[in-house]
This record gives sequence, C-alpha cells and structure tokens, in this order.
Amino acid sequence: MVTPEIQQVKLRFGIIGNAEGLNRAIDIAMQVAPTDLSVLITGESGVGKEAFPKIIHEFSRRKHSRKYIAVNCGAIPEGTIDSELFGHEKGAFTGAIGERQGYFGEANGGTIFLDEVGELPMATQARLLRVLESGEYIRVGSSKVEKTDVRIVAATNVNLMQAIAEGRFREDLFYRLNTVPITIPPLRERGGDIALLFRKFAGDFADTYRMPAIRLTEEAQQLLLAYPWPGNVRQLKNITEQISIIERNREITPDILQHYIPAQAATSHMPALVGSHAASKGNTFESEREILYQILFDLRRDVTELKRLVNSNIGQMHTSPATAPATTAAPVPYYPAEAVAYPAEQRHEAEPAILPTINHLRSPQQPKVVVDDDIQDTEEYVEESLSLNDLERETIRKALERHHGRRRNAAKDLNISERTLYRKIKDYGLE
Repeated sequence: MVTPEIQQVKLRFGIIGNAEGLNRAIDIAMQVAPTDLSVLITGESGVGKEAFPKIIHEFSRRKHSRKYIAVNCGAIPEGTIDSELFGHEKGAFTGAIGERQGYFGEANGGTIFLDEVGELPMATQARLLRVLESGEYIRVGSSKVEKTDVRIVAATNVNLMQAIAEGRFREDLFYRLNTVPITIPPLRERGGDIALLFRKFAGDFADTYRMPAIRLTEEAQQLLLAYPWPGNVRQLKNITEQISIIERNREITPDILQHYIPAQAATSHMPALVGSHAASKGNTFESEREILYQILFDLRRDVTELKRLVNSNIGQMHTSPATAPATTAAPVPYYPAEAVAYPAEQRHEAEPAILPTINHLRSPQQPKVVVDDDIQDTEEYVEESLSLNDLERETIRKALERHHGRRRNAAKDLNISERTLYRKIKDYGLE
C-alpha cells in the first residue's frame, strides 16, 4: 500500500515505481531514519541503491549538520583506502606532505555512506568494525585515538554470506552493518515499473536534447516487459537514451527495439579447457599454475601416443613384404618422461615435482636402435613414466634417512615445501 508519506518521498528523491518491494524498502528507510542504527542496503548493480542513504539522512536528526559523505569503497586503491577513510599524519608515508582528517573525521556528526562495502580489504574491515563498536579510530601513522560520531549506511551488490564463507569478509562486521537490512528488488521483479521508467527517461532526454519524446507501441512495450534487464534501471536508462538520440522515427516498434536490447542468452566466447582428466577429477583450475600443469600433462600424453603410433607404423614397414625402396628417414625424437613433470592424479593441487633432483638414481636408458636399410628405428618403446612414482618414493626415503627423519631438513634438501613433503610421505606410506 502506498501511503502519502511514501509518495512524497518518491517525488522528493525522484523514485519512479509502485512495486511492492520498492515501497517496502522506502517504508523501512523512513522508519529507521530517526534512529542511529547501522543500515545495510543490498541489491543488484544498477537498481538505485544510492537514493536510500539520502532518504535515511534527510529523515534523521543528523540532517541539520548537513554532513553527508558518500564513499565508493571499490574505487579507492587498497594502498590508500585507510588514509582516505581514517586520515593520516604528516610523513606517515611517501607523499604525505600534510595531515589529512579522513572521511570519518569530516563526517563527524553526520552520515557516511559506504558504497560497495564488500570490496573493502580485510585490514580496513577490522578498522571499520572498531568504529562501529566504539566510535574510535586511529589515523595512519599516528598513535592517538580519535573519536567520531557518524551514522554508517553501507551498500553492496556482493553476496556477503558467500564472501564470509570464502574468507573475504568478516562475519562480525557483517552483523554490525546488517542491524537493519534493506533489500532493493531488481527491475525484472517490478512489473509495470519498467514502462513507467521508460516514459520518465524518454521525457527527460527529450527535454535535454530538445526533440520529441519517443514512445513505444503496444507490442514493443510487451517486449520491453519480457526482457530480464540484468543491468536493471541503469541499463534501461542507457538504452532509452540511445534510442532517443539515434532513431528518427519517434514511435518505437518491436523491430526497432530489438536492435538495442542485447540477446538474453549471453554466452562467453572465452576458450575453455576441456579434458577427461580434469572432468574426472572435478578440477576447478583455481590457479594459473594448475592450468599450466594440466596443459603439460595433456601434451605429454599426446606425445606418448604419437610415439607409439610412429613406432607401430615403422614396425609394419619392416614386416611388410612390399617395402618401398630404401630411404633415409629422420631419427625419431626421443622425449624422456621426466621432461614434463606433472603431479600424480591423486593429488588435489598442483605442486613442484621432485623428479629433476633424482636423475642420479636413474641409469641412462636410451631406446634400442637397429639399422636396417639406413632406417633408424626404435625397436621397442617402454613407457618410463610407470616407474617415476617408485623413483620419487625412493628419493624421499633416502633424504629422510640422510637427515635422520627431520622433515624440515629433508624438504630443504629436496627443494620442496614441508607441506608438499608431508603430503608425499603420506601418499607413499613413508610415515
């Protein structure tokens, strides 16, 4: 239900729409405004979250201070964000030629809006938590505790619960910010608000560019309502502006509108790494090094199959009664198995191989070559990789014996990390 108060807020702050979720968000903002509770505004990018901190500030007792500061946390570099928010002392770092009060000092007595709060570094999150709990902070390069009295309103389009599970956001900070949650619905859930917004933007651009306003046919309006609008209100505004400037015909039909609305099934054209090994092990390729190892592993397997095929074909040439005149063929290249070292399949992450350190244990093995009609041939190819695990196990065992079981020294001798050594000891049963 739209109350007169909500309607006045819409007119004052330029909010268009009558969707129930939108009205509910405005109502919550008006109710929480007279308090000093922290507010967390969530919603997809482009839904118009920036209007709600202004509503909260204007309906609070802090509006008389006229101190309202909006900060885009995602636009400030990580190295300077503490200085921007909390200030710094002269000489605190290179380029600090004077003191800086910081946003929390400037907003003392007013409201600070932290947009994209999910992008804050972990160290800055700890500082922000202290401000929320006690109103205290310390400038960069100072040891003096400063006090501030600010109302914090935060917004994000990030799923903070998922960020908490991934260790990218502090759980205690989330609960301090989320004292009063406000959720802004996406445009695709606002039904008839889409047509209202289109008419509003069309009228605004008509005044701006001094031209007749565009209007939609009934069929074009249905197409507009059916589109999911992943960019929300921001995307709708941009498309309306494009059509207003480009199209000479001011009546927009579905054929015209389709030229401006992107395809709904957007697909990525980035190349994908597909392999039976990766699929069977459920690899997620979380690091570039793991992707490289997978490529090398597949390349090694292809080279092995190619050598087997060449060896088989040349063997058939020797046994065939109708042999072509003798010619000199180029020697078949031999690739030792240790040329590409890839972790055993049972390991869960890519790790440096020990194999280059155990060459002294392997007796030189070269393919047996027989000369027949000036053709050099590999009589029999033996897949050496079948014994690599045994050699690796023996190397680890001898390294542990040399250092009397001291794993740290053994790991340093093998030029691998202790964590890798522990895993290999467990895998090979050397505990």
